[in-house]
Amino acid sequence: MDGFKIVLEIAPTLIALFFAIQIFRSSGALDLIVRFLTPMGKLLKIPKEVLPVIFAKLFSSSAATGFLLDIYKTSGPDSLAGFMSSVILSSTETCFYTLSVYYSVVGIKKIRYTLTGALLAVFVGTFISVFISYL
Repeated sequence: MDGFKIVLEIAPTLIALFFAIQIFRSSGALDLIVRFLTPMGKLLKIPKEVLPVIFAKLFSSSAATGFLLDIYKTSGPDSLAGFMSSVILSSTETCFYTLSVYYSVVGIKKIRYTLTGALLAVFVGTFISVFISYL
């Protein structure tokens, strides 16, 4: 019974996250963010196709996997973009999803330094993944 209670507690958060990601993707806001991040991506030698994967992974692993599959279809899994996206997905975490789900179940309202630490870990994991992909 406890498991069902937990599912009922986190269901609204999960549903809201899924809808927010779909709205974000459908509205074209993701394309705008990718255009904004492209100069920094070029500086860090990150292919343009990989930027949506990095951004989506912060919120939803399934959305990032969808972008990864799109890269596989267009560029192939053995391409630099496909390989780099795979490494990034396996070495980063869905910060906002994890924080919202776990903290809502426990009832924590103030996340203090958790978000900063989680984002730092994701960015370090992303940069190391890019570096490893070029090796």
